[in-house]
Amino acid sequence: MSEHQYYEFAAIDRPLTRAEMAELRAVSTRAVITPGGFVNHYEWGDLKADPADWMRRYFDAFVHTANWCSCRLALRVPLSTFGKSELKPFATRYSLTLEAGDDYWIFDWALDESENYDRFAEDDGSGWMRRLAPLRDELLRGDLRPLYLGWLAGAASGELREEALEPEVPRGLPELSPPQQALVEFLAIDPDMIEAAAAGSTRVLQADDAEAHHIDAWLGKWSREEMAAVLKLIMQGQGHGTERRLKSSHAAWL
Repeated sequence: MSEHQYYEFAAIDRPLTRAEMAELRAVSTRAVITPGGFVNHYEWGDLKADPADWMRRYFDAFVHTANWCSCRLALRVPLSTFGKSELKPFATRYSLTLEAGDDYWIFDWALDESENYDRFAEDDGSGWMRRLAPLRDELLRGDLRPLYLGWLAGAASGELREEALEPEVPRGLPELSPPQQALVEFLAIDPDMIEAAAAGSTRVLQADDAEAHHIDAWLGKWSREEMAAVLKLIMQGQGHGTERRLKSSHAAWL
C-alpha cells in the first residue's frame, strides 16, 4: 500500500487575495487553490510548507490525514473570543494544543498512532473539513465542548501531568452536536469516557430554561436605542462579534 496524505485549508472570514493564491501556488503546482482554500492529496510526497505558519497567515481551518494512522484539525478564532485563563485548563501535550497570536487563537487537535488501520487505509480525508469546520462557529459562540473533547482525548492518551486538574465539564456534553460527534470520531475518543464525563454536565435544555428568566430581566433594562444599535450591527454582518460582546455584557450584569 502506498503512502498518502491529505491536506485541506479553508479561508472562512475573508477570501484569499490573488497575491496570496500565487504564494500558495509557488509551493504546490498540483493543489486545487481557490479564494476559499487549498486542497492537495500527496502520494510519496509532502507539503513543502509549515501548516502552522499557513494558519497564522492565510487560513481559519485546517485538516490533515495520513495513512500511517494520524490526523490533525486546526481552527483559528479571534483572540477576543476567549480569555487565556478560560482556556488553560483544556490544553494537553498533543491532543489539544493552543497558540495565541496578536489577534487570534489557534486550536490544534491531533490523533497519533491510532490502531484503527482499516479506517486510515480507506479514508482519503476529503470529507472531514465539511464535517468539522462548523466547530469554529460553535467556538465563536463560546461553546467549550470541542475543547473539552480534546482534553478528554489527551487524558485517555496519558498526556496529563499527575497534578493536572480536570477542567469544569461544559454544559450540554450529553447532547453533542453533529460536528462534535464528528470530532469524537476524528480523535477516536471512547464513547464510554464521554458518557462518564457527561454525568457531571448540565443538559442544555435545563440550562437554557434557567437562563431565560435572567435574560428577560437583563433585556428589560435596555433602551430602544441600545437594542436598535445591536440589530444594526447584526444586519451589517457583525453577528459573531456582537454575540460575543453581548454574552460578556450579560455575564458582567449577572
